[in-house]
Amino acid sequence: MILTITPNPSLDRTYDIPALQRGTVLRAGTDRVDPGGKGVNVSRAVAAAGLPTTAVLPLGGPEGALLADLLTGLGVHVAGVPVTGSTRVNVSIAEPDGTLTKLNAAGPHLSPTETETLLETARVHAARATWTVCCGSLPRGLDAHWYAELVARTHRAGARIALDTSGPALLAALREAPDVIKPNAEELAEAVGHPLTTVGDAVKAAGELRARGARAVLASLGATGQLLVDERGTCFGSARVTAVRSDVGAGDASLAGFLTAGGTGPAALAAALAHGAAAVALPGSLMPTPDDLRPEAVTVTTDVPLDRPLDGATR
Repeated sequence: MILTITPNPSLDRTYDIPALQRGTVLRAGTDRVDPGGKGVNVSRAVAAAGLPTTAVLPLGGPEGALLADLLTGLGVHVAGVPVTGSTRVNVSIAEPDGTLTKLNAAGPHLSPTETETLLETARVHAARATWTVCCGSLPRGLDAHWYAELVARTHRAGARIALDTSGPALLAALREAPDVIKPNAEELAEAVGHPLTTVGDAVKAAGELRARGARAVLASLGATGQLLVDERGTCFGSARVTAVRSDVGAGDASLAGFLTAGGTGPAALAAALAHGAAAVALPGSLMPTPDDLRPEAVTVTTDVPLDRPLDGATR
């Protein structure tokens, strides 16, 4: 069972319009509501693969009730933590040329009691999980050390944890030795404090984060590929993608693929690449099923192309 914790989940409402014109009244052609949040997306991807998953998340107001209903309908077991504030609603404006404009709400302010209940609910369920995954931004009321405390309690419960966050929250969590961290190229550069221009730079940066506590680094390098650096060594992979329809949730699908394939080694990296490539070929934030995967389009090697330039600059 894959357990996910999403401290700031959302309902994601998407409107399709002919063109975005500021200051005018626009009529949407279609609209839809999807469960949102990085950890939520990981659970959705695990459920789409036909595997068991539980989502721990704060839920408040009718928005929270709707989010729980949507996830249950997708085969995700919901372990909700009631909170006073309402679950946030994010709005996306989609145009025919693929341009997506997003308005993300701040989310509720969690009280100290709600924060502690969220941590304890995660710890209790972690004892029954193959992997625990915590992803995304922190809501108001949770400081940057919250993820570090979550990692510590998960380890005390005897479980492994994968962490997908960035900035001060990621750096604070490293001291508790998360089993896997999943930065993208920008987040990796931010964490080490210098630009990355090649795959070799990313390998060195991943090594720095391992020296600071991370047991494994699964780094997404955009169109360049993905990198896995752990105690067994370094491997690199890429996947052929014929057409990109939406990259929303693709990184979360990739993490789900990695963990459901064991969460370690080249085979797990190959699964991560296959799931990410399948997700970008689907519309909106749909998660791939096993029928969508194309493992033949994936290449993984321990002969890492250190001199290959990264796709796009990093700070």
